[in-house]
Amino acid sequence: MSPRTVRKQLLLRLDPTVYEAVAKWASDDVRSVNAQVEVLLRRALQESGRAPQDLPEMPRRGRPRKEGASS
Repeated sequence: MSPRTVRKQLLLRLDPTVYEAVAKWASDDVRSVNAQVEVLLRRALQESGRAPQDLPEMPRRGRPRKEGASS
């Protein structure tokens, strides 16, 4: 497994009201809370100019396409 495929785990304590707001937002965007938090962190890094140049894109949502399947 390459270093890029290993995901870091993080224990995050949030105010329950903040968690509920993020959970609702995640649900609206059809994402898990974990994925929503990563999206928000990535946006904050981009907007602040602190994103690493080699930051890979987020994996696409949903089930991977079967090879040879047409759109």
